[in-house]
Amino acid sequence: MKIPRSISLKQFATLLLLTSLAACTPSHDWREVRGSDASFSVLMPAKPSTLTRQIDLDGINVSMTMLAAEIDTVTYAVGSVDLADNGAAKLAVLAMKTAMVKNINGTILHEKSAGGTTDLEASGAPTGGAPRLLIARFISDKQRAYQIIVTGPQKAIAREQVDTFMTSFKLP
Repeated sequence: MKIPRSISLKQFATLLLLTSLAACTPSHDWREVRGSDASFSVLMPAKPSTLTRQIDLDGINVSMTMLAAEIDTVTYAVGSVDLADNGAAKLAVLAMKTAMVKNINGTILHEKSAGGTTDLEASGAPTGGAPRLLIARFISDKQRAYQIIVTGPQKAIAREQVDTFMTSFKLP
């Protein structure tokens, strides 16, 4: 390849490096998505899949709907459940938090609660799996409980992408 005389070798090397890095960066195609019952809206980094299944939240049997998208090795997801009352929603949030940390055999690194919202960061490795970072927000709101999570290898998680996702979550 012949280098044009108008740019230096150093500038060319920098341009080549930036081009190769851009080719390796996963594409985040942010789009606003609403929960299946319009109980929330959130920006997802790709077209999400939706799955609903029965789960046990520490003795409370519920149907959880999960909206999730994966970019490279990082998963962005919102789970929601309907409950009998606000008290049950608060208990469900505690069970969700415990289950998510347990799923990665994790240790909570940071946790902050205010009102009906708990933010946490945990790290661990699922049995037979690679180490993972979990960044999560758990919310109880009236008769609903939500988990908003980002999980993946720590080096693959970009904090600005996490912030975009977490701050975009809105309740009606």
